[in-house]
Amino acid sequence: MELKDIRGVGPSRLEHLRAMGIVSLRDLLCALPVRYEDRTRIVPCREAAGEALVKGVVAEPPRLSRFSGLTRVTASLRDESGRLALCWYNAPWMMQQLPVGEPLMLFGRVSERNGRRVLQNPAVVTRLELLPVYRPVKGIPAKTLREMVQAALAAVDECCPETLPQGLRLRHGLCGRGEAIRQSHFPESFEALRLARRRLAFEEMLLYQAALSAVAGQRGGGFPLPIPAEGPAAFWERLPFAPTAAQRRVLEEIAADLRQDRAMSRLVQGDVGCGKTALAFGAMALVCAQGWQCAMMAPTEILARQHYESARAILEPMGLRCGLMVGSMRAKEKREAHEKAADGSWDIVFGTHALISEGVSYRRLGLVVTDEQHRFGVRQRSALRERGEAGGRGPHVLVMSATPIPRTLALILYGDLDLSVVDELPPGRTPVRTRLVPEEKRAGMYAFLRDEVRRGRQAYVVCPLVEESEQLEDVRSAQATYRALRDGELKDLRVGLTWGGQKPDEKEQTLAEFTRGELDVLVSTTVIEVGVNVPNASVMIVENAERFGLSQLHQLRGRVGRGSAESWCFLVAEGSSKLRVLTQTNDGFLVAQKDLEQRGPGDLLGTRQSGEAVQGFLLNGDVQLLEESARCWRELASDPARAEERVQVERAARARFAERGLTVARN
Repeated sequence: MELKDIRGVGPSRLEHLRAMGIVSLRDLLCALPVRYEDRTRIVPCREAAGEALVKGVVAEPPRLSRFSGLTRVTASLRDESGRLALCWYNAPWMMQQLPVGEPLMLFGRVSERNGRRVLQNPAVVTRLELLPVYRPVKGIPAKTLREMVQAALAAVDECCPETLPQGLRLRHGLCGRGEAIRQSHFPESFEALRLARRRLAFEEMLLYQAALSAVAGQRGGGFPLPIPAEGPAAFWERLPFAPTAAQRRVLEEIAADLRQDRAMSRLVQGDVGCGKTALAFGAMALVCAQGWQCAMMAPTEILARQHYESARAILEPMGLRCGLMVGSMRAKEKREAHEKAADGSWDIVFGTHALISEGVSYRRLGLVVTDEQHRFGVRQRSALRERGEAGGRGPHVLVMSATPIPRTLALILYGDLDLSVVDELPPGRTPVRTRLVPEEKRAGMYAFLRDEVRRGRQAYVVCPLVEESEQLEDVRSAQATYRALRDGELKDLRVGLTWGGQKPDEKEQTLAEFTRGELDVLVSTTVIEVGVNVPNASVMIVENAERFGLSQLHQLRGRVGRGSAESWCFLVAEGSSKLRVLTQTNDGFLVAQKDLEQRGPGDLLGTRQSGEAVQGFLLNGDVQLLEESARCWRELASDPARAEERVQVERAARARFAERGLTVARN
């Protein structure tokens, strides 16, 4: 059975499915519902709110009215608790389906209009069920899509065969794969749905770890460097500040890696302000002292230039020659940069993706550093590494991430990397004060911002949307907020605007103006989440904070508090237990743990940057399950008695990830 064999799937619908990445029955069955309508619990008419299932009798004859080319059918449903108004737009046929006194079950969303509750466009329900709701597919009605999935399920065991050994499933209480997919689409109960999703989430995490383990096992040879035992300590002695114990420990771990004949692949993870850049400089100083070159890639020109200027102040006095290579350079500057990288005139080259552009080569590349790792995929990291490969040996690789991830998840996400955690902040760093600001206190917040600017400080205002949306009327957009502040509350200040889709040169210019202090306030989307370092900024305002995840809010908060002045982060939203976490702690790892518990790993793994995101079944917020899958893989990898099970899991992992080439986006 193939996709085209399903009743109702013609050439046009096949094209629409292909546009969504669905080209086979397996693809269709693996495109799980995004949510479910709970049509299992009937509520009294008087208590109906939000999405609700009600049951009663039609209280009076329905009425049909016409206006502005639309039709509206109105009626009311009565049960023992009272009445509930009903309304259908552009559905005149409902006049024949609402006989007075007829028992009826309806499911829809209750809204309030003119002080009266109305069930809007409800569907007639004939049986109690959990109804799957899928991502919309152009040209295919929702009901038709459900019928197509129902038909495809007849072949589930054939096109979605079992991947996990039976013994493993029994030990971990996992149902069969076919049953899990069936219950994920049309669950018999909430418990059946929970068990199905548990099985599929466990499988995806286990196979992902097996695939990454294979990548780590393929790690090539490196160039062993005779780093002297006193090398790390000697570097710290030449800096104008004392390192933390965590920084000393991590640089020793890096030095130990560099001495091996196996190429280093290490992730340095730490919270904003923990001193990762100093560690990168230390690693590069150790490598350059042995006669090798280094390259450091950042996601934005602004950040690449900031690293370059910092390196000139710290590393050039040590005799290291630093250079910059970015996309905005003129042709002559690019030629000179390429020549100096190729002939070794530069010991360290800082840059953006320009470092891996066509025609760039290095004389003796020994270390590759990528900053803000979650903005790069494996493919980009590998492209820079390949610039230095010679005789089957590649340069050492150090990747850095300021996105705190709970340790267990980090070990799973970065299974092809060794992990160092910088879990200590330098002394004297002032924590950012975080406050929830309800709408009625907005004027006071702006007054505080103006006071900070009068003291010579700067501020960010971050919005979730670029421009206004009719579907999201209550969500602030950057463009509308910029106009309102420029012409209203902040009209006496210098206000700028930037967003992700802005022309690159305009974006770079705006960010540069803010960095130089030529703008007092920068209104933006989350484009400033990483790669912007302005120590003078002391205020961060996040509009509609409830629309962001905790980890992202923590990243945004990290844009302030980078200087010596006391800094503030204002979350404009009504109070919630989720947002109150940020008012209670500045510990990014604790914030990330709470984020994982609330949103689940699906959100952490689901943002496409470079390469493909892990897809499928990571829709389960069960942190314990995540840890259980990691423990299961460790047992398979270390216990000889589990060798046969390991082979089966590795075979399934190769099949699952072969098409993606393991180009997985890290978030």
